[in-house]
Amino acid sequence: MVKEIIHDPILLKIQSKDAVSEDLQIAKDLAETLETHKGGCVGMAANMIGIHKRIIAFYDNDKIITMFNPEIISKSQPYETKEGCLSLLGEPRPVTRYKSIKVRYQDKYMKFHEKRFSGFTAQIIQHEIDHCDGTLI
Repeated sequence: MVKEIIHDPILLKIQSKDAVSEDLQIAKDLAETLETHKGGCVGMAANMIGIHKRIIAFYDNDKIITMFNPEIISKSQPYETKEGCLSLLGEPRPVTRYKSIKVRYQDKYMKFHEKRFSGFTAQIIQHEIDHCDGTLI
């Protein structure tokens, strides 16, 4: 089900709790909401739809990828950029990102994976993990 986007920075700053297998519907709702906003959004975290669980969804080569409990376990090549956010009003804001990251996460079956990402996909994942941590750009 497509959910409303949260814009309240106080709610967005709340740290998310670990996701569990019973949170699969949240991931489905998150993916459907991302699909609805794909014209202006490439990734979302569950807190953007009002649910404080560590679940993110993002586009990777036109396919939506969902991660449960993602965490960056290594990063390299920092760079400065500007990012906007569907849940935050105003102009893009400056932020430090990393060109290459390695992420540990769980899939919808709660099986653990580790995968390296680079470029724009890595940037999207970093932004969404920041949301899970209650960090706003």
